[in-house]
Amino acid sequence: MMELKEFITFLNKLEQNNIYYKLSKVRSEAIMVEAAIPGQRWEIEFLKDGKVEIEKFLSDKDIYDEKEF
Repeated sequence: MMELKEFITFLNKLEQNNIYYKLSKVRSEAIMVEAAIPGQRWEIEFLKDGKVEIEKFLSDKDIYDEKEF
């Protein structure tokens, strides 16, 4: 179970490592940290019961133009 102190420590570590993040709330029982590093985006949700869920989105390294729409 993660406590508020650990949550703040986690955010401080992101900042210390120059990792861009933003906080959002998409579920009533969780706070989401969206973290971006080159080639990846992570959605880390901290649930009110203390659990943590992580979803990773990885780049395929290809760059597309507007035809991809």
